[in-house]
Amino acid sequence: MNNEEMTIGQRVRKARKEKGYNQTELANVLGKSLRTIQKYENGEIEISISMLNELAKALDTTTTYLLGYKTETVKPQITTFADVAVMLFELEKVAGLKFDIDVKRPPRDDNWECSIKFDGKAKTDLNADMCLFLEDWAGARENYSTERYADWKDKTLAYYSRLTVSDKDEAGDNSIKVKIVPPKNI
Repeated sequence: MNNEEMTIGQRVRKARKEKGYNQTELANVLGKSLRTIQKYENGEIEISISMLNELAKALDTTTTYLLGYKTETVKPQITTFADVAVMLFELEKVAGLKFDIDVKRPPRDDNWECSIKFDGKAKTDLNADMCLFLEDWAGARENYSTERYADWKDKTLAYYSRLTVSDKDEAGDNSIKVKIVPPKNI
């Protein structure tokens, strides 16, 4: 059984065993009861994102691994500028996401700048989420050390891994009704 076919509880069990902990030891590290760990591993109770973060830290793994989100399976191969352009063209296809392209160029402007703008107040399903993510990302890039940035990235990907999107061709106007706010504290 590969990682994507396993439940969260099964991945917790696997990571716990790889770390060399028994259930009691993991319970002690987390300040939880043995029965709670058993329930996590058997899928009897849902594990919160904050507890997944604690489990990942205690088990020397990532939150995205525990959720079954494999970043390497979705990692695009970027070897040419055309690959970057393809990713940008794919943004146009996402239902509930609307953006504008702003180009400023001499001689009308002093600088030559281009940007993709998402209106967070637009009446679309994902624009506010995109603005929240980009705001958080900008802060993380500016303020975090390499290790803390990697941790922020893992937790952010884990958080957003449950929010699915669909193509405009496949979806109606109201295909996505989820509003999420990423965690600020890492």
